[in-house]
Amino acid sequence: MRLSSNVSLRHLGAGALLALAAVPMLWTALEALKTGSNTAAWRALAQDPALTHAALLTLWTGLASTLLAWWGAAALLARGFVRQRLARLLRGLPVMLATPHAALAIGLLFLLAPSGWLLRALSPWLTGFDSPPPWPTTQDPWGLGLIAALVIKEIPFLLWTAATQLQRDDVRQRWRAEHALAQTLGYAPRRAFWLVLWPQLATRLRWPLLAVLAYGLTVVDMALVIGPATPPTLAVLAWQWLQDADPATYAQGAAAGVLLALLVLACSVLWLGSQRLQRKALAHGHGVRGSPSRTPGSDIGVWLLVGVYAAVLLALAVGSVSGVWAFPAVWPQSLTTAAWEQVAQSSGTVLTTLWLAAGSSAVALVWSVAWLELAPRRWDDALRPLLYLPLVLPAVLWVVGLYGVGLQLRLEGQASGLLIAHTLMVLPYVLLALSPAYLGFDPRYAQLNASLGRSGWAFLLRVKWPLLKRALASAAAVGFAVSVAQYLPTLYVGAGRFASVTTEAVTLASGGQRSLTSAYAGLQLALPVLAFALAAWLGRPRRFTHSAA
Repeated sequence: MRLSSNVSLRHLGAGALLALAAVPMLWTALEALKTGSNTAAWRALAQDPALTHAALLTLWTGLASTLLAWWGAAALLARGFVRQRLARLLRGLPVMLATPHAALAIGLLFLLAPSGWLLRALSPWLTGFDSPPPWPTTQDPWGLGLIAALVIKEIPFLLWTAATQLQRDDVRQRWRAEHALAQTLGYAPRRAFWLVLWPQLATRLRWPLLAVLAYGLTVVDMALVIGPATPPTLAVLAWQWLQDADPATYAQGAAAGVLLALLVLACSVLWLGSQRLQRKALAHGHGVRGSPSRTPGSDIGVWLLVGVYAAVLLALAVGSVSGVWAFPAVWPQSLTTAAWEQVAQSSGTVLTTLWLAAGSSAVALVWSVAWLELAPRRWDDALRPLLYLPLVLPAVLWVVGLYGVGLQLRLEGQASGLLIAHTLMVLPYVLLALSPAYLGFDPRYAQLNASLGRSGWAFLLRVKWPLLKRALASAAAVGFAVSVAQYLPTLYVGAGRFASVTTEAVTLASGGQRSLTSAYAGLQLALPVLAFALAAWLGRPRRFTHSAA
């Protein structure tokens, strides 16, 4: 009787948690779809001359970047697993994960632009230019700069989500045994990885991959900084329409957001279908002969990825203190701290960013822990698509829904409304980050705790959560970084009353203030890096000292 009562209470708690998250998410999605279902807006959208080019550009940049990031992450994982160097491979990931998309795009802009550092370094030796050439090295009409930026940013994310699976004790031991068994059957180590482990790992990475695909197809902040401009991608075009005061143009932007959602859905179905066909081919023994026994360039790939991030950090650091910097000088003629002094004067912007990030990540972490504790596994499996709605819906469509809900609840332009908007965006990432470690926790600990007559709270406080503190701290840092990187919700739901380091950095990137833009982008990067450093310190393993009696 007592067991039945406990189960009922757990189900009741899980239902309450589901309502807290699902109601605002569904309300937001339905409000967005309602706004984007205007018939006249769809007719205007279909007749817009920029639509076809923008849609094709969106498909090209989104699919190409996702495919390259997927392949790159898989190649690096194969190298790390076979050589048993996963820990070494993942060592630099926290800084890469902490780098916001907009900050990375701004750093790449300062490196690759016609007046950027790369061409400055080459000019004295190779080009001989004494003024920046009119080359489309950034914001190119083919979207190559945007593709490169997306690939560089998403490979670390895919590596990290894969590592959360590979670092689970139960999964790692089983996959190591299967990998060794495949080698005894005559397969080379790398081929055994592609044949035995990768199909299983790829299945577990379904949601992270769909998040990468959806982001690549719908990104706005990176596309504004480094993406094509004439015409822009469909997401940027939709955002431009949504900023118009004319209701008809606004409705056209919402309709473009719905079209983006349909493109994401179609691409996701095609991608998952192709993966299923590949798994069937492997199950029947086809497609194995082409699997490489050696992945060329994997070592080079690691160093290239690290080098790009290091160059971006250096470009932002030097740019933030640069004064006069005439082309083609490699180093600024004068250094100044004026940009940082100006940033220091806008302490309200930093404080807004901090309380939004800390508050939303804390709420999302508490909700995720409670959900993973209380919800039955079948509920969790069935409801993940609903909980991941903010991951897969286009950001421009999502903010339309958030804005509509905010107006109805009179939360538009309010601090509470902005916190709710950030929490809804952060929650899926925290849940995604925490789930593998939490669900993979050895249940025998709980059985041992029960056999000793200890309470469930004692088990959580003294055994489970201390053992999972690294995963908990890491998930909180991920949520913090996601909140710091939010551009559209802050700008839209905040109604221009709240400025964050991200909104300031993206706005400044379209101007010519290199030092101030670099300072804000550097601050945007520094805040998540500090959060990950704090998470690493909090999650460090306990050390026990033994003293002689």
